[in-house]
This record gives sequence, structure tokens and C-alpha cells, in this order.
Amino acid sequence: MGSNVDAIDRLLGHDAWTTRRLLERCRELDDAQMDRAHGIGPGGLRATLEHVVWNMEAWGDVLRDGTHRARPQGPHTVDSLLARLDAAAPALAAAARRVRDEGRVDDAWVHPTKGPRTSTLGGVIAHVTTHGMHHRAQVLYMMKRSGLSDLPEGDVLTWEEELRAGRA
Repeated sequence: MGSNVDAIDRLLGHDAWTTRRLLERCRELDDAQMDRAHGIGPGGLRATLEHVVWNMEAWGDVLRDGTHRARPQGPHTVDSLLARLDAAAPALAAAARRVRDEGRVDDAWVHPTKGPRTSTLGGVIAHVTTHGMHHRAQVLYMMKRSGLSDLPEGDVLTWEEELRAGRA
């Protein structure tokens, strides 16, 4: 990590890294555990993690070309979600950097399905990371209730430490 890593790179790098770590831990769970409702989030672990990955895909599209993709139909396995994350995270980061580098963070974008709601592209970037963090906290709760222990905290400072050590 060099001095040219700004807040956008840090937030999106951490977002992808933490989501990946949680998905990898989900390999320890069976389908019933992945789909068990816990009364929070968009559903069980599978539905909540799919929601996080889909948001990275969809908001990456918005930043790239103003489109907003439909949610893919399942089945969603841990491996398929990891593959989608592997495609979505670098595409999202590249699109966010382009918006930043072109000085378009304050440009407006009108959501096609939410009426007159207007957001800035910088707001979209911030939303992806805070949205992901919110749902990952729910995922951690569900994972603990599913019997997993020694769960990652998933904080930015640990991600930076892992990155500097070549483990992220």
C-alpha cells in the first residue's frame, strides 16, 4: 500500500476483503444454516451475502455507465458468490476511481426505479461501503448464531495490516 491509496481505495478494498473473508467462512456451514432466518437482514446468510454482492455489481454499473442491473436469479452458492465478488469488486473500484479522477463525484444520478430520487456519484460510492458494512454486521450475528466462532472483526485497520504484510 503506497501513499497514493486514498479513502476510496481503502474503503472499497476493505469492503471486498471483508466480504470475501465472511463468504469463505460460510463454507463451514450447510445449506440449512445458510438459509436459516434470524429475523434480521434480507433473509438468511445466503440471501444477505447475495444482497451485498449484488449491490456491488449494481452500483458499479451505475458508476460505470449509469445503468442498474437486475438481481441475478439463484441458486447462489458460496462459490458462485465468491466468483461474482471477484468480478464485481475490481469493476466497482475501477469505476469509482474513474469517477474520482474525472472529478465527477458531485455529479447527479437519478435512480430509475425510485422516482425523483437523485444521488451524487460520490454518495453512491459511500453508500456501497456503508451498506456493505451494515449487512456484514448482520452476517456476523447470523454466523455466530449458526455456531461459528473466532469470527473476523473485519475492521479497516486489520485489513491495512494484512495488506502491508501481503496477506490481504
